[in-house]
Amino acid sequence: MKETILLFNPPEREQLLKIEMALFPLHIRLKKVSTESYIQPLGVLAGIKDMEPVDGTYEGDELPGTLFVFCFFNDNQLNQALAALRKCGAGPFPYKAILTPTNSSWSAPECFAEIRREHEALHP
Repeated sequence: MKETILLFNPPEREQLLKIEMALFPLHIRLKKVSTESYIQPLGVLAGIKDMEPVDGTYEGDELPGTLFVFCFFNDNQLNQALAALRKCGAGPFPYKAILTPTNSSWSAPECFAEIRREHEALHP
């Protein structure tokens, strides 16, 4: 599948433009996820065909920060994307995840909560 970054709670327009420009030469798809879709499993949002969407729409609060979920990247592609995001000057963005078989069934709020816990444990 095509390398895709799911973007939750995108930053302001100026920062978002920097992100888009940094990723464009790498041919990485950036998918801005609407708040109403936060209830869907990450795998569904990424386009995994055998995952079932859930009924309803998300009615909770916006995530407290921007979350990037990297989908279908190999190590080299991931390193290039992370380097481009660092260089573009839009960040820092501390909340990043890689789509895995474990988290593909999580919703965006579940993923954000886990990434936040990990980040706070590493950076007390």
